[in-house]
Formats: sequence, C-alpha cells, structure tokens
Amino acid sequence: MASKPSIHRDQRLHRKDPLLQYGWKRTQCLKQNLMQGTKDKVIVITGASSGIGEATAVMLAERGAKVVLGARGLERLEGLARRIAGAGGEVAYAQTDVRKREDVTSLVNLACERYGKLDVLMNNAGIGPISPLDDLRVEDWENMIDINIKGVLYGIAAALPVFRKQGFGHLTWRARLGCAPSPSAPRPATDVG
Repeated sequence: MASKPSIHRDQRLHRKDPLLQYGWKRTQCLKQNLMQGTKDKVIVITGASSGIGEATAVMLAERGAKVVLGARGLERLEGLARRIAGAGGEVAYAQTDVRKREDVTSLVNLACERYGKLDVLMNNAGIGPISPLDDLRVEDWENMIDINIKGVLYGIAAALPVFRKQGFGHLTWRARLGCAPSPSAPRPATDVG
C-alpha cells in the first residue's frame, strides 16, 4: 500500500524540483499578495447577511478590508456587523433591497461617504427558486429577474460613475453553478454556469 502524501513530503519534493519549487513559491507569493491586496480596500457586498455573502464579508474583514454590507434582512445584517466589528474589523451596513435602484445607490454612497472611496462592488444578492415550469410560479420568475439581473445592473449603475471619477474600481458578481435536479425543473435562465 502506498503511503499517503504529506505536506512535509511535498515540501521536500519542491526543494528537489526547480519547477515545483517555483510553483510553490509563486503560490505563497499570491497568498501573501491576497492578504496585502485586501488591506484597507473598501468593498461593498450585496446579499451579505447569509451564505456566500456573509462568508466573504467575514473573510475580507479578517484580511483588513473595510466592508460595507447590504441585505434585506436587517437583523442578520446587524448581527454580522457586530461580529465583524467585535473581531476588530471595519464595517458599515444598510438594509438594501437590490430590486430598488435607490437602495443600491445609497449603499454605494454609504461606502464613499464613510471611507472616501469604493474599490470593489460585489453583486452577490441572488435567488434561484426551482419548480416545474407547469407550476407557473410567475411571481418567482419576476422576482428572479428583478434580483439576479436588474439588481446587478443597478449595482453597475451606482458604482461605475464612482469608478470613473476615481480612475479605479472593480465590479464582481456571483454566478451560481449547478445542474437542474430534473428535466421538469430547469435551472433559472438568470444563472450563469
């Protein structure tokens, strides 16, 4: 039976092979740049009160970013903000419904007013209700379009003028990857993947 590779054995291999050594050093350098690259960045995150948005906010705050959080669930948002601040992170938040352009604009303005700039807008808010098409859950479809498409566009409309004025900035959005559980329940057309 072959022995399981260990971290220590892999490090010994890196010392012997220049190409592996370069790859390992490059990986370590990228990790260090990520840590340094997020310090003091102002990052707005929509859909921040749970799931990927919450985890991203915590991770970025731990790495020194100033996070500005938006979500519909105010209680969860407040709890997350307390948790981040309690751990020494810098955080601001506002109840935000990405279906309302003025809410997204206000969130971006909060970042600029509080921290003087905006480095990244992470359009994370999204939903993916799944049901057989013949259930005709038209309200779900409309909600999905309003959040997953219009919400992202409202984010772009709010952040892009700020980025142009500053001369820098990044837009990101989350795309849900996955397959439909059955042919009668196709994945939403608003998903990318």
